[in-house]
Amino acid sequence: MASLALELMGFFLGLLGMLGTLVATVLPYWRTTAHIGSNIVTVVANLRGLWMECVYQSTGAFQCETYNSMLALPADLQASRALMVISVVLSILAIAIASIGMQCTLCLENAGTVKSRVAGAGGVLFLTAGFLALVPVAWTTHEVVQTFYSPNIPAGMKYELGECLYLGLASALISMLGGGLLSVSFFEEHEGGRGRRQGGGYPYPVGVNMSGTGARTTSQTYRNPTLQVGGINTPSRGQTLVRNTSSSESGAHEAPGAKKPTAAGYDITGYV
Repeated sequence: MASLALELMGFFLGLLGMLGTLVATVLPYWRTTAHIGSNIVTVVANLRGLWMECVYQSTGAFQCETYNSMLALPADLQASRALMVISVVLSILAIAIASIGMQCTLCLENAGTVKSRVAGAGGVLFLTAGFLALVPVAWTTHEVVQTFYSPNIPAGMKYELGECLYLGLASALISMLGGGLLSVSFFEEHEGGRGRRQGGGYPYPVGVNMSGTGARTTSQTYRNPTLQVGGINTPSRGQTLVRNTSSSESGAHEAPGAKKPTAAGYDITGYV
């Protein structure tokens, strides 16, 4: 029950992290114009993102222009694009895989431990996606802060941290947390060699292998381990087992009218 709660929590955290990463990838609020010195009141504010550069005017006009050439962009911007896109793709793939492997779904219901392993794989993908999203966010944050405090750069060319950097950082951490919860639920189910509970039939006793096409019946009688003697429970010396195997082939060797031995206890008869 605890593993099911961890799986649900990890799945929804991973889903939330994927949505935040997608929004941070698309929007241009990675860098905003720094309002310092004589630029406290500005008429135009510049916004830069991974895919476009926007200009916001005090009159309310908002214009955006996408980057014309991808190869002409700086190497760090190209790497940030690639990492964020890969992170979103891995998050979507993790959602699909985790949905198949979670206990609350009917997919792979009779697959045994394979179902829990699939859920664990989804958690690993969430962890990888969160780490990939964290790298460009942390690198861009470091570059903006280093540029802001550099005395050799004019105040008009300095930028501040945009909203997408905060959103990307939070989304990356949430995705990693969700993947960690899915992975923990997987290891919790297999702790001490226990697998996920599997459905199965009644464990009938196995009879002696006999050649032939006739029906074979295996009967086992188990004696109660404690016997009531004089109102005091005394343990028996052992568990008495009487096993009778009959088939269409072995019935001919038994004497007619022979009486099978019986013993007090529970009779379990299965057809093999």
